[in-house]
Amino acid sequence: MTEETWHPARLIPTSGISGAQEQERRATSALLAVLSIVPDFARSLLQSVKAPSGRVSTFIEVPFVLNKHEARPDGVIRVERGSRKWTALVEVKTGRNELSAEQIERYLDIAREQGFDSVITISNQVQTMPGNHPTTVDKRKLRKVTLFHWSWSYLLSMAIFEKEHHGVSDPEQAWILGELIRYLEHDRSGAMEFEDMGSDWVKIRDAITAGTLRPGDEGSSEVAAYFQALLRYISLRLGRRLGTEVTQVLSRAARENPTVYTQQLATTLAQEGRIGGSLRVPDAVGEVRVETDLRSRQITCSIDVSAPQEGRPTTRVNWLLRQLKTSREDLRIESFVLRGRGASAAELLRDAREDPSTLVQDREREIKSFRVALTVPMGIKRGRGAGTYVDSVIETVDVFYTEVVQRLKEWQPRLPELREPRPLQSDPLDSTDISSQDF
Repeated sequence: MTEETWHPARLIPTSGISGAQEQERRATSALLAVLSIVPDFARSLLQSVKAPSGRVSTFIEVPFVLNKHEARPDGVIRVERGSRKWTALVEVKTGRNELSAEQIERYLDIAREQGFDSVITISNQVQTMPGNHPTTVDKRKLRKVTLFHWSWSYLLSMAIFEKEHHGVSDPEQAWILGELIRYLEHDRSGAMEFEDMGSDWVKIRDAITAGTLRPGDEGSSEVAAYFQALLRYISLRLGRRLGTEVTQVLSRAARENPTVYTQQLATTLAQEGRIGGSLRVPDAVGEVRVETDLRSRQITCSIDVSAPQEGRPTTRVNWLLRQLKTSREDLRIESFVLRGRGASAAELLRDAREDPSTLVQDREREIKSFRVALTVPMGIKRGRGAGTYVDSVIETVDVFYTEVVQRLKEWQPRLPELREPRPLQSDPLDSTDISSQDF
């Protein structure tokens, strides 16, 4: 037997997981233990739940009594700084298990009674937007205790970002964090990726195709919420691959009232058969728009880029084409002119390469911006894998980022060139001496 077949010992093994309860217990213990051992990871994670900096202690299955009944939250996190103590109860779900409003409210009552600060829930449910909890609870129970949610996708993203991109100074702590990452990435850990579009996906998809979906129909709001969660998942996934924070573009009104925003998306879905949102990547030339047209069953990713502020129209077009010289030829390029309505011209990249002037509708009008878009067929199945909607959106965003976003740079004006001074006449009293204003 050769050593190539030997399996290295792991700090957090996946072997021996016999069921959901064992899966949750092991995931909880692994995560909380690493939080208490790796301060860099704990600091970056706990600041998202407004915990102070300090010494982190963690515990699992701590018993409490509420109304003469025992309750055991999956974990407790405590941060101590001087005389101040910040404490949070932790409730964990793995696999397809979802959080229970009744259970969360019971832990909120315990936290209030004990004078604790927060309740943190962890599951594979992805928030529709940052700060929006996936489970609806009685808001009266949030008067003295705050409620936060971490998805396993978010935790994995934060762990990878901290280890691979930000860096952990202590090599032993870096190895321990790496063991947590390996565990969470394993299929048996129960930390799953975004799985599907919900039970109403097929019904809503078919109703849009048939033209029978109406605003307010049951299920459209759920599909809209799942789409927001998908964008949130894509932003986390892309961010951990890039080593930076990729965020959803949301208006202030959407952040303050996510329920109304979800309903607006559902209404657009019913009336137009479309749903979309935008992502912001640091230092990208613009926001990445992701839109699905369920009537034509197409996905479109696009980005707007400002044109150079000088030069002829064809010069501006060529500036863009040079940046896309190795990109796929089925990209669509649209040009927009100053004070114009809508695109003035649109061509596929392969045709624009042959004749850049096709993107110039009027040589007398100034091109102010371009839109680069990729449109591909949409997967229609509910879950994950070949032919599924979720995977088709994820793959389209990945391809668009690789082929377009990372290649586009903002236009920079040429620096002014230093002029060579003309020789001055030798007679200092001569009124015809050349001054700097004569150049």
